Amino acid sequence: MPAYLVTSVEVFDLPTFKAEYSSRGSAAVAQYGGRFLVEGGKPEPIEGDWLPKRMAIVEFESAEAARRFYDSPEYREARRHRRGIADFNMILVEPPDG
Repeated sequence: MPAYLVTSVEVFDLPTFKAEYSSRGSAAVAQYGGRFLVEGGKPEPIEGDWLPKRMAIVEFESAEAARRFYDSPEYREARRHRRGIADFNMILVEPPDG
């Protein structure tokens, strides 16, 4: 069953973010079988107060695959390169059974 990592991102230093994090993060997503459905998208509020600055949605074949990606040495290294230049909030979402 597919699973999705949904991320809201606030970038403080876009040139450094692109240079230091983006290619590493995207490479790790691909290496662990993920597929970007949205990358760097600008949200438009439809209902409620939630308004992230940027969004990413990545599809994996399963929640286990998403967790393997997140805990991988490659993604740990990518996360190290975004410290101080971006804030991330990430959730793992699985479709309901049935």
